[in-house]
Amino acid sequence: MAERKVERLPEKPRKGLVLVLTGEGKGKTTSCLGMAVRAVGYGMRVAMIQFIKGSIHYGEIDGAKRLAPEFELIPMGIGFVGIRGDTLPFAEHADAAAKALETARKKMRSGKYDVIILDEIHVAVHLGLVALPDLLALIRERPDDVHLILSGRHAHEEVIRLAHLVTEMRNIKHPFELGIEAEKGIDY
Repeated sequence: MAERKVERLPEKPRKGLVLVLTGEGKGKTTSCLGMAVRAVGYGMRVAMIQFIKGSIHYGEIDGAKRLAPEFELIPMGIGFVGIRGDTLPFAEHADAAAKALETARKKMRSGKYDVIILDEIHVAVHLGLVALPDLLALIRERPDDVHLILSGRHAHEEVIRLAHLVTEMRNIKHPFELGIEAEKGIDY
């Protein structure tokens, strides 16, 4: 089979964007991971900080290791808050979220990363683990050449106003409604 010639677009100065992925539908974290893989394909450095996930093993953790050192996935959450048998004090969740936000800020300011992903940050704000003004400050201090991707249900209107792109995932049909639990490799 003959090799297909692929045209590359000309290089241009990068304008960092703020992207919001929100909504009740599935695919927000998956979309973040897809953008991370795409960015790594262009030689960019990516840091993905997870605000809720952290206490359960997810497939993306091992997948990200295969893309290291260009892709760094940092699960900093300590699990779901107030559901699925969570018995941890709210203050512990809030402390973990504060550490995750500070990690994101340091990575963003370091000059070493082209893309910073805050996975489930909107959930952390909605639950009160992260104060909205703290997230807004982080968005506003983003360096001009850094892409900042914010995911999770319940994106706040003020965050949406600051974003360059907003995508809302909508649930039309989900296997959970048929009694099918989360599937390895698809959901985690």
